[in-house]
Amino acid sequence: MRDNGLTLAFGTGFLLTLAGQAVAGRAELNNRLVAEDLHPVSFGGYLLTSDFAVDVTENWQSEYLQFFLYIFGTVWLLQHGSPESKELDKAGPGTDKEQKVGRYATSRSPRWAAVGGLRQAWYSRSLGMVMCTLFLLSWLAQSVTGAAAYNEEHLRELQAPISWSAYLTAADFWDRTLQNWQSELLAVGSMAIFSVYLRQRGSPESKPVGAAHTSTGVEG
Repeated sequence: MRDNGLTLAFGTGFLLTLAGQAVAGRAELNNRLVAEDLHPVSFGGYLLTSDFAVDVTENWQSEYLQFFLYIFGTVWLLQHGSPESKELDKAGPGTDKEQKVGRYATSRSPRWAAVGGLRQAWYSRSLGMVMCTLFLLSWLAQSVTGAAAYNEEHLRELQAPISWSAYLTAADFWDRTLQNWQSELLAVGSMAIFSVYLRQRGSPESKPVGAAHTSTGVEG
């Protein structure tokens, strides 16, 4: 548990907040249904609704987008004085020696770091590619569940439903999407610049407390 404390703590927090979201979301949906003289849904029934699914997936896709952009962006983009950035003379993917790949791999290196060809090329970019895949899949899930939730609401109001492809151009889809994207981009940009001047003792996301503001790529 000590060796995996970070993952376990955030995983537990995720499950607790997801459960809390389900409770609050069901209450909100039932308030709307009762106001429209419709039958409320059970808790189990709410977990299977498009309302719950779209609320969850729209947040997942923006989080994975944040990490995907950050992982790939920090290969080349720099921020003077930030521990979130590499040192200013190290932009780019690095040399084989720096990355410990191929003939520079050690006995403790992952096996695919030592081989060449497509396996090494894929493994060298696997973190960003997985984050990109998860973003695209969760964004697709958001679009499907969002279209279903949108049509359910329209049907309750005796309005005609729309197709999935039409929903992709609807204001509801892009309102849900862009309000999450802008918040994630703001958070990452804020972290990059705030960490130039502010400190958190003991955190690898911060420079050492006494490090100069101009120190770049230094973690505490």
